[in-house]
Amino acid sequence: MAIVEVSIAPLGTAHPSVSAYVAACLRILRDSGLKHQLNPMGTVIEGDLDAILAVIARMHEAPFAKGASRVSTLIKIDDRRDSESHSMQGKVAVVTKLLDDS
Repeated sequence: MAIVEVSIAPLGTAHPSVSAYVAACLRILRDSGLKHQLNPMGTVIEGDLDAILAVIARMHEAPFAKGASRVSTLIKIDDRRDSESHSMQGKVAVVTKLLDDS
């Protein structure tokens, strides 16, 4: 199970706002069925790494389809193979428990 954070930013657009481009990328992700969580600086995706990377490749193309002349995509991968319970929720729960115990 992999947890991947991705941030896709169009460059060379007429306006500084990127929300329409983000929405186009998230439609692709939503339609993939992969579990994901949008945050203010990117999106975290959970699932099979090959499936995630295939979806990210399609997401990377979305800003070009909307007229961007350049796209910057940042990807951070946490691929843990020694535990079946590796999840976005689990990672947050462990840290929250440590904070509550102190």
